[in-house]
Amino acid sequence: MSKQSLTKSGSTEQKSAILLGTGLAVASLILVPAVAARIGLGSSFTGALRIALMKASSRATHGDDDAASSDGGGFSCH
Repeated sequence: MSKQSLTKSGSTEQKSAILLGTGLAVASLILVPAVAARIGLGSSFTGALRIALMKASSRATHGDDDAASSDGGGFSCH
């Protein structure tokens, strides 16, 4: 496998991770509150769903390790 094909593969994975993270962020900021208001969910449950989706978005874009959050540079809800 050539170096160029590895670079393209890594770039494709990075783009898909960013796309997934963006989709989850949009869902947590726009879709979850709209659907929750429509079906009558409580605000604490809606907030918990939004936090879970934002954490998933962060993990999708930054990876599964907690190194990003331990140095203060990553997303943290606390």
